Amino acid sequence: MVPVLTAVLILGACGGQRPAVIGPVNDAEALAVQLQYETSLETPLRIVFDWHLNEAGQRVEGRGVARIEPPYRARLDLFLDNGETVISAALVEGDLRLPVGSPTEILPPPDLMWGTLGVFRPHQGTRLLGGDRLEGEARRLRYTYDDGTELHYHVTDKLLKSLEIVEGESVVQRVLVDLDGDGGYPVEATYRNLADFRELRLVRESLEIVTPYDPDIWDPLG
Repeated sequence: MVPVLTAVLILGACGGQRPAVIGPVNDAEALAVQLQYETSLETPLRIVFDWHLNEAGQRVEGRGVARIEPPYRARLDLFLDNGETVISAALVEGDLRLPVGSPTEILPPPDLMWGTLGVFRPHQGTRLLGGDRLEGEARRLRYTYDDGTELHYHVTDKLLKSLEIVEGESVVQRVLVDLDGDGGYPVEATYRNLADFRELRLVRESLEIVTPYDPDIWDPLG
């Protein structure tokens, strides 16, 4: 997530030194189950936020609304400052639903999109490889896709802090979440596609508990 200046993005990709591995997590499966429970959605919410897109030096920003509902349903709408819709998308479990022609490249893939909400939700097509104890009391859970690409979750105090998609030795996509503030939902989340020099930053303005949504909103295709 760091585009406008290529140099900045490269620095973000490196992020200084990655945390040192202290040892293995003794029961990674149990930790995964605990994380899924601790970060699960509890009630329907409406979140209003500002968004800032940086793509290879081009900046665009506006307002957005996220509507989420247990167990795993989310609707995301991004607007320009003049009210024009940039993208509308729904994420149900691991199914990302978008109208034809939507600029899909600006959004993270489903696994990482759940992470922008602070939700631990590995894709059903991934397999848990194991876990690592990191310096600073952090933990990392490592999953793999069928093609060998890995998905890493970094957690501290049972809260999701970052996710990474790793190809070989390189981090190619990353989500960072800032959970400071009330509740377990991020006040800020940043998605970076390090290969394409693209960054999408979401900054929360408000969060409110609401009544359950009309099922039709989970179908942006109409």
